Amino acid sequence: MIYTKAPKPVFPAEAASLEYAALLDAADPLRGFRDQFIIPSKANLATKKLAKPGLSSEPSIYFCGNSLGIQPKAVSKYMEAQLDTWSSIGVCGHFTDLEDSPLKQWQLLAEQAAASMARVVGAAPEEVAAMGTLTGNLHLLLASFYKPTGTRRKILMDWKAFPSDHYAIESHIAWHGLDAKENMVLIGPDEGQYEISTEKILSYIDKHAEDGALLLLPGIQYYTGQLFDIPQITKYAKARNLVVGWDLAHAYGNVELNMHDWNVDFAAWCTYKYGNAGPGAMGGLFVHERHGKVDYSAGEDSPKFRHRLTGWYGGDRSVRFKMDNNFKPIPGAGGFQLSNPSVIDLTCLCAALSVFDQTSMTNLRQKSIKLTAYLEHLLLKDTTKETCLFEIITPSDPHARGAQLSILLKPGLLHTVSDRLQNAGIICDKREPGVVRVAPTPLYNTFSEVFKFVEVFKGALSSL
Repeated sequence: MIYTKAPKPVFPAEAASLEYAALLDAADPLRGFRDQFIIPSKANLATKKLAKPGLSSEPSIYFCGNSLGIQPKAVSKYMEAQLDTWSSIGVCGHFTDLEDSPLKQWQLLAEQAAASMARVVGAAPEEVAAMGTLTGNLHLLLASFYKPTGTRRKILMDWKAFPSDHYAIESHIAWHGLDAKENMVLIGPDEGQYEISTEKILSYIDKHAEDGALLLLPGIQYYTGQLFDIPQITKYAKARNLVVGWDLAHAYGNVELNMHDWNVDFAAWCTYKYGNAGPGAMGGLFVHERHGKVDYSAGEDSPKFRHRLTGWYGGDRSVRFKMDNNFKPIPGAGGFQLSNPSVIDLTCLCAALSVFDQTSMTNLRQKSIKLTAYLEHLLLKDTTKETCLFEIITPSDPHARGAQLSILLKPGLLHTVSDRLQNAGIICDKREPGVVRVAPTPLYNTFSEVFKFVEVFKGALSSL
């Protein structure tokens, strides 16, 4: 078994009550993590102003971690430590570890973040680099891994890929002088469906076993919330000589991952969603150890390694400051780094990761499965297909989804329902033409919040 395969939670008749939700919260072993976050207040959301004395501190119900996670309290502490280092010792901060600081010297800070991220994505620290942003990292990885030939040139991808992926793939195909329309293979669901079956993905891999060069899919599809079977799809595609990459933007910090053991070639992700590192936060990438090896057997000046776009910060620290323009790459994903990274960004990232360091993705996933199942249970209770004004288009199988349920409303209802939720201090995400994406996250959301959300949501529908 690859994922945590606990059975889908079953709830009793009395589950549809705030008292039952409170009992679930009281029994939650992760409930203390909520105190490590700053929950936006209803008053501040209503006034759209910075926090002011005298405003109500009643927290909102924040179900938008699939778009932007909320701020960990550790960010202020870590940022203060970084600013103190900068103000007290200036440039020496690159090479000096200060006592009582949660941060390593600046030159090692990216490695500190990579080691923590490696535990989140199931990799060795040397296979992960903290750098750049999602789209930038995708471009760098595609430059290294997409090598079209006369016969193998097509890229297989998701039919409704997030624009980051679509634009990046389209531009790399064109960069090689190829027609994007002919060489982008879009894999979509069957007519009238939203979930793309694993069998259909495998059939596309078979169909393009001779002309496919690379497969790039999202770990979790942003619109439907479907979690793809990463290990099975990866194994199948690699057996047919396709290079396999994954966009983990919605999977990072959300579900259990094991990039190394699943033999994935490369992956990239952002950290501002379930990772809680802040808007536009520094991203990460994974390169399997076999692609990051550096062989100096031909002489130190002629290393054999996977070609990539190189930069100064990807050079080994032992020779980085020789300034002799002889590139000696860091073995592993670190060799894909380019520039001296932003310490401000790394500080926020390390602060967010300090929360993940206190638990495991297995523990978070176990709560997430129960939290999302409770949401589904309450949404579907006392509804019939004939009279219901919505449809859940996220797979019902808890092992085929993450923390998100995508609720497709009947035409014309999206903005009215979204306004009702907003006015009640409930923050969700909407996607045209009719989807509300609801993402209760295990680090800071509660079962009681799930109950209250459903109460407001169904109340909004019943009033229409």
